[in-house]
Amino acid sequence: MSSIELPTYNHICKARENLYEKAIYTPLIENAELNHITGGRIFLKAEVLQHTGSFKFRGAYNFICTLSKKQKEQGLLTFSSGNHAQGVAYASKLLNAKATIIMPSDAPEIKIENTRSYGARVILYDRFNEDREAIGAEIINSTGALLIPPYDHPLIIAGQGTCGTEIIEQLSDKGVILDAMVSCFGGGGLTSGIALAVKEKSKSTKIYSAEPLGFDDMSRSLEAGKRLSNDPKARSICDAVLTPTPGKIPFSLCSELLEEGLVVTDQEVKAAVKFAFKTLKLVVEPGGAVALAAVLHNKLPTKKKAIALTLSGGNVDPSTFKICLES
Repeated sequence: MSSIELPTYNHICKARENLYEKAIYTPLIENAELNHITGGRIFLKAEVLQHTGSFKFRGAYNFICTLSKKQKEQGLLTFSSGNHAQGVAYASKLLNAKATIIMPSDAPEIKIENTRSYGARVILYDRFNEDREAIGAEIINSTGALLIPPYDHPLIIAGQGTCGTEIIEQLSDKGVILDAMVSCFGGGGLTSGIALAVKEKSKSTKIYSAEPLGFDDMSRSLEAGKRLSNDPKARSICDAVLTPTPGKIPFSLCSELLEEGLVVTDQEVKAAVKFAFKTLKLVVEPGGAVALAAVLHNKLPTKKKAIALTLSGGNVDPSTFKICLES
């Protein structure tokens, strides 16, 4: 891992400066019914209220704001099923950069539509039969576009880590010492960034990743001590976190900072989406509800514990949302 540049807490502090009055300082919500169910104090970081409906804006803006005018004019490129796509598209719009997003054709329609609405060029591909890297390489070779990784980059991780610094500040204002932090995990940009931030200020806090069954590559990788991949045939309702393997940089950080990985079923996620809507009055997409599902379904000790978790995204198609509410 020595050849990999790892972000530090100082990088997160710099990202806070870059994002000042650009990103929304999202609320940290506590709910009496959730506390009663769990027997603890549960704090929910509502990144569903962030620009573009997910935490992804933080990392995208932090990356793009460091680029030269020439690079922004040449164009930016990324791969995403939706939330990173929207984050890059909106940050590019704010910073006058051209963005091309390669998205799977089965991504939620709301994410495709939103990405286009921010002014980005969207190229759709078949995630099961086409090679997105090959499509991207052709665009980079012909235009000189710069690839913005969705999670495996220090600037992206530092941007996502600002979510963690906010959580610690918000809990400090309440006089709360955090026992555990649970973060939704796809490629690991959010979880590793939060882990860096939280461990800097609250070393006793135990940090957990949360993933859907079948895409629990981080949980298995932590146990194995090396990066493992998911079965290509695996399927889940949690489209926002369906990555093939943990990012190199996130795994390097998480293997040192995380307690363990938590795993939830799609049915448990649907119940969490339903709970968020009926009880918290928030629309949370399945991939953004995996941490809440872990807490609701006793995947870690909650009694008499202070636990924070991420509601990491709220971009859900009506049809999928209906399935969750009727489950």
